Amino acid sequence: MLSACLSLGASIRSVAADVMPPAVSAALARAGVPEDSVGLYVRDLTTGRELLSIGADAALNPASAMKLVTTFAALELLGPAYKWKTEAWLDGRLDGGRLSGNLALKGYGDPKLDLPSLWMFLRDLRRRGLREIDGDLLLDRSYFSIEPHDPAAFDNEPSRPYNTGADALLINSRALRLQFVPDEVRGTVAIHAEPELPQLMVVNGLRLAPGDCNDWPDEPSLREDVLEFSGTYPGGCGEKFRYFSELSADDYAQSLFRQLWAQVGGEWNGRARPAELPAGATLLATWESPPLADVVREINKYSVNVMARQLFLTLGARDGAPATLEKSRATVSGWLEHRGLAFPELAVENGAGLSRTDRISARHLGELLAAAYRSPLMPEFAASLSLAGVDGTLKKRLAASPAAGRSHMKTGYLEGVRALAGYSLDANMDVLAVVMIINHPQARAAQAAQDALLEWANVQGAAPDRSSEAPPRPRIVLVR
Repeated sequence: MLSACLSLGASIRSVAADVMPPAVSAALARAGVPEDSVGLYVRDLTTGRELLSIGADAALNPASAMKLVTTFAALELLGPAYKWKTEAWLDGRLDGGRLSGNLALKGYGDPKLDLPSLWMFLRDLRRRGLREIDGDLLLDRSYFSIEPHDPAAFDNEPSRPYNTGADALLINSRALRLQFVPDEVRGTVAIHAEPELPQLMVVNGLRLAPGDCNDWPDEPSLREDVLEFSGTYPGGCGEKFRYFSELSADDYAQSLFRQLWAQVGGEWNGRARPAELPAGATLLATWESPPLADVVREINKYSVNVMARQLFLTLGARDGAPATLEKSRATVSGWLEHRGLAFPELAVENGAGLSRTDRISARHLGELLAAAYRSPLMPEFAASLSLAGVDGTLKKRLAASPAAGRSHMKTGYLEGVRALAGYSLDANMDVLAVVMIINHPQARAAQAAQDALLEWANVQGAAPDRSSEAPPRPRIVLVR
């Protein structure tokens, strides 16, 4: 009789795991997405029980949810305190503040050599006695051995920052930030560029108009050296930012270095050019990035593709430079094997998820989340994910739902792909690994199905039994 009851219980659980929650199924139907285009996997990480397993073994494109593989591998292989370095070398003689020769910058893949960091680095060079550079700025990118990147290849949007390629000497992500500032009194919209790039002219033809911020201005027209905006800007938008990547790596480095070097009191009239570190050069200074844990947090919360590319290639240099994509893939495969995780369908192009060929199953992404939950580095990993209704790519989702503040998730979106993967609390405050991957032309419309899944996960589990003498289960409280 006991055996029969156990079998019946197992059967019930098996059937339940194969049934799509009604709210999720209804949302998919409204979006025009058939259920066989979805991979669903939900697992209770306290008991190990699978709560949902629907299409979980299909090899699907996870979009940016692939960053979970890259960032967890990096935390374990490099360590949360890992830092990148960037070096400044003197190719010539420094005498009385004047360098008779070239200044060389050698990069090691720092994803976070942004505007403030570069300014502080150059200030350090000035403090060390360098004022005037007679020669050129040499850019050593040899730490990465990769093919030239075509930013238009993925979706013919070469100026969008998410298409920026990896670069061992990536400076400020090659980004141009435009700030749109409406003036209600004058009926105008100012556009402020940071940094100011002399090679690129921003033409402002925007008119301020009433209305909610449902539509941004039309895409600017792009010519070789002109970024032109026209049309109307809804007053309801307030101040907004938009980012572009227009210049080549060499032109961008030259322009930004020239501006910042002048700001810190330096002089330079040369040009920037790619070159490996000359023999006989002497090290002047080294800049260190923030620790990996901080970088992983930015990668996952805000889904920064170029930073993920940098991190993935850094894994490929772990056993010796130069880094290559092939080395990075082998490193990740070896790490999974060492951990006892067999993902035969796994295909990783660049580590960022900006790919049409990436593949992983919902089940295996769930198993990765389970392994991360058991890892000593679980706090760093989980904290890097967006908190529903609070921050990151989920800041504006589920804010009014009981699920707000109870799910740490990584989102993913490409044309024809929508993914969600991470951790959610159930009614007992037990942690669930939740994965939903949609591959279908109507995936864009299926966000409500993902939200319904998180709300379903939030109410799973029975209320704790208060009648026993056992101490109460520890509660997790979100502090805002």
